[in-house]
Amino acid sequence: MTSNDTLAQLEDLGVAIWLDDISRERLTTGNLASLIRDLHVSGVTSNPTIFAKALSSGSAYASQVSDLAVRGVGVDEAARSITTFDIRWACDVLRPVYDSSGGLNGRVSIEVDPRLASETEKTIAEARALWWMVDRPNLFIKIPATAEGLPAITQCLSEGISVNVTLIFSLQRYGQVIDAFFAGLEKATGRDIGSIASVASFFVSRVDTEVDDRLDKIGTPEAAALRGKAALANARLAYELFEQRFGAGSERWAALHARGARLQRPLWASTSVKDPSFADTMYVVELAAPETVNTMPEATLHATQAHGVLHGDAIRGTYDESRQVFAQLEEIGVHYDDVVQVLENEGVEKFAISWNELLDTIKRETAAAPATGGGPTT
Repeated sequence: MTSNDTLAQLEDLGVAIWLDDISRERLTTGNLASLIRDLHVSGVTSNPTIFAKALSSGSAYASQVSDLAVRGVGVDEAARSITTFDIRWACDVLRPVYDSSGGLNGRVSIEVDPRLASETEKTIAEARALWWMVDRPNLFIKIPATAEGLPAITQCLSEGISVNVTLIFSLQRYGQVIDAFFAGLEKATGRDIGSIASVASFFVSRVDTEVDDRLDKIGTPEAAALRGKAALANARLAYELFEQRFGAGSERWAALHARGARLQRPLWASTSVKDPSFADTMYVVELAAPETVNTMPEATLHATQAHGVLHGDAIRGTYDESRQVFAQLEEIGVHYDDVVQVLENEGVEKFAISWNELLDTIKRETAAAPATGGGPTT
């Protein structure tokens, strides 16, 4: 470690650095292994958009797609085979991190079919199938924090399935996610709950994108002064809720902790800056705090290492200021409840669109595949 190793400093603050990307090319070239070795990456997250992009780029999947075509595998099952293959491989690459951290890190996430976000039982069934197919202890199954996703989260955790709760935008919903986490562990009777892990993925940059668009339409100096403040304020207040619900005063958490339960860490997702007028490391350095995860695209990872400037714990001590941001937004007509509901709806819709794009790509690739298989990769 050197004095200018920003990512190491971030890690020393208690922030786990995860990569928000996966592809067959990263795995075959050893790129993921090098990021783990050189840039302190200790986990991987994926989503339907990432897989749709990966499959449509290059020829890394050609062999497996050819085999799937020869076997006449349906498109939905082909998607599971392709995505779980990458996730299983990534789990194996990260297994030493998982072992050395006592299971804290070294985690790899795969999302249930986002088209099931409003169907509890189908989400549970899909989560079970993915958990079985990947069959690695350092796996996370991503379940969206929709109203219908909450009971699925509880059920999966109660069965020993580790869960990354995704698409969290509102503080109210985050409180419900924590309740679902507690309920899942409480229902996990007869299990070692210390082996069950979870993170709560709070989306960041999308909040600023939505709020700042509304502020620009208002067009007043007061509105302009609030640009780029909502996302940080939202995440910081989420961390305050995390401290309250997992703190010393929480009897419910104390009982679970006494049984060996792990913290459900907040995970900052969507941390690439969408507005070029903002510092490209803003959602990393301004959300640095203990017991958190920051999952970054590779460009943000390199930017943080190259010129990110940390100033210690950037969250504690900001809670009153963060509440003031939302009070000011409310005063000028940007309403929190509406913003977060729009973002949840759009988040589910965008991932469903990406999943359909993935399926369409598989259909095209299998239709164009040669008549003989490409190798033992399925």
